[in-house]
Amino acid sequence: MRVTIADVARTAAVSKTTVSRVLNGKGEVDSTTAERVRGVIAELGYVPSSRAVSLARGNSRTLAILVPSLGWPWISQILQGVSDTVEAAGYGLLLFTCNRGEQSIAQFTSQVTARAFDGLLAIVPGDTLPILEHLHAQGLPAVVIDDQGQRPALPSVATTNVAGGAAAAHHLLDTGRLNPLVVAGPPQFGCVQDRLAGFRSVLRERGLPRPGALVVGSEFTVPSGQRAVERALAEGRRFDSVFALNDQTAVGALTALRAAGRSVPEDVAVIGFDDVPMASVADPQLTTVRQPIHRMGETAARMLLRHLDGTPLRPEPVVLPTELVVRASAPY
Repeated sequence: MRVTIADVARTAAVSKTTVSRVLNGKGEVDSTTAERVRGVIAELGYVPSSRAVSLARGNSRTLAILVPSLGWPWISQILQGVSDTVEAAGYGLLLFTCNRGEQSIAQFTSQVTARAFDGLLAIVPGDTLPILEHLHAQGLPAVVIDDQGQRPALPSVATTNVAGGAAAAHHLLDTGRLNPLVVAGPPQFGCVQDRLAGFRSVLRERGLPRPGALVVGSEFTVPSGQRAVERALAEGRRFDSVFALNDQTAVGALTALRAAGRSVPEDVAVIGFDDVPMASVADPQLTTVRQPIHRMGETAARMLLRHLDGTPLRPEPVVLPTELVVRASAPY
């Protein structure tokens, strides 16, 4: 049978409160009694509940992470960056998703009330942002990872979406591709507007007529990217390149172009955004704007852990740079 704190207290002839104070180093027990209690703990082989000790010390040594969906292709990379950092610091990690809408949020907020964790990391908070801002204002330490351009009123880690869009445009124009087609994404995402703004700004600087006029809508999925390019081809749009605002839609564009007999990159060059694993195994391998996804998770986790150690969280976002990765779909 497992040895309990009551067994230790009975053998040492002290109260359970005294045993708890010795375990938690409260310094309110005389040295002789404390030494006797520690001897009994060693003799009986008592192992205290880590959760009980943490609660007694006023923290759980656990962080929570809230994600929109585990199906997004880059979520796993952020989670890996977070978990590597959190585990190295001796913390646990609770995972919450928003898959069930209000039910998911109700379950999450109940855990906040129960103090099941010490701080929160939220990936692309979306509709949950007002709730998170309220909880943060009430004292919950929180950091947002990739706010999708929502500009939250709490600390965040973001990336240079505008500069990434501009880098894609410079590369296409520098390689002689003067008629780009942009496959956009969900318009409610701020990152879509930022990437599109960066791309269009370069076209304007270069004096191209009607900069960004060839923009087709899409969701951030492979089938949606394929349908968008199929629609552009069916409408007779003339383009020599595609800038897709994420890698999934870029892979869909590759599929549509191949089915239409267009060669990539000879006839049409293709650039994506994110650099998720599918980008390097696409046929041809996908040129893309790399977000530092793993590093974003690491950075946010370190920010939160430092805060729990006494360093205040700063309200302005930490912005990590994007990088153009050139592969076969849009070579130099």
